[in-house]
Amino acid sequence: MSFPQSEAEKALRAAAAERILIFDGGYGTSIQGYKLTEADYRGNLDLSHDQKGNNDLLCITRPDVVKAIHSAYLDNGADMIETNTFSSTRIALSDYGCEHLVRELNMAAATLARECADEAQAKDGRRRFVAGSIGPTNKTLSISPQVNDPGFREIDFDSLKQQYREQCDALIEGGVDFLLVETCFDTLNAKAAGMAAREAEEAAGRSVPLMLSFTITDMSGRNLSGHTITAFWYTLRHLKPLTIGVNCAFGADLLRPYLTELSKSADTLILAYPNAGLPNELGQYDELPETTAKLIEEWQREGLVNMVGGCCGTTPAHIGAVARALAGHAPRDVPEVPVVTRLAGLEPMHIAG
Repeated sequence: MSFPQSEAEKALRAAAAERILIFDGGYGTSIQGYKLTEADYRGNLDLSHDQKGNNDLLCITRPDVVKAIHSAYLDNGADMIETNTFSSTRIALSDYGCEHLVRELNMAAATLARECADEAQAKDGRRRFVAGSIGPTNKTLSISPQVNDPGFREIDFDSLKQQYREQCDALIEGGVDFLLVETCFDTLNAKAAGMAAREAEEAAGRSVPLMLSFTITDMSGRNLSGHTITAFWYTLRHLKPLTIGVNCAFGADLLRPYLTELSKSADTLILAYPNAGLPNELGQYDELPETTAKLIEEWQREGLVNMVGGCCGTTPAHIGAVARALAGHAPRDVPEVPVVTRLAGLEPMHIAG
């Protein structure tokens, strides 16, 4: 079932026709800056596992921290923020013994982000948007984790889809405008998440557009399941995503050739949010905000993007620098792609008469 275009989608498309929109940056990096203890993560919850590092749980136990990060990104120019729910599926939360908190956590995260977006809009009248963050989980449908049993899978398609569905339902109920399936290292996982999002949309009875973001795992330009970025797009194009793009893995310089490829084949908006370069030997990101902004400005000059933000290592300062660098610049023109049969295995294939 298809629904009429939502007010949020209309507003976003109108804004994207005029300028490059600004997405937010990393949450883990900002959370690390608070130097929280295990007690901060745990709060008053009766949980058996050590909770330090369970960043999503802070939406319940330290909402002040999450809200401050949301607000910092909005204050630095973000048009869209995402919920702090990258790992808020039963699979991911099982590492911390928090499976029973999926609905509560996603609802709390969506409510927090919605409050911050509405507060920012009330200050200056500019529409802000909320995307529900849906991470890839630590399971893969395409690859066996057992080298001696290539047919083995830790989870099946329907089970994974159901876990994504639980998260999508809660995010929609919490008030998100869009659902963002991000850091897609396995194309089949992304398809399960996309189907779950569409089912949740139908159950909610309102339009909740889907956003998809590919992640590259090595210099071959493929994700972990072996797909090129164009093959990924062809595989998921039937879901009619509001945005397609790439995030994580590399900095803006190394993502540029893949965005160049995608910008020619994708007849929808492109969102890209790179890391702050590559990590150093200690796993830290040294790239300064001005450097990230200068590299992303090159994307604009080549007409590659409609919305940009940051991933690992980026901070509100990085997003502020990007917003200033792109102010007044024209967005990418969405191309009209000729109608031919487009299929994909690991590589894209065209069938034209």
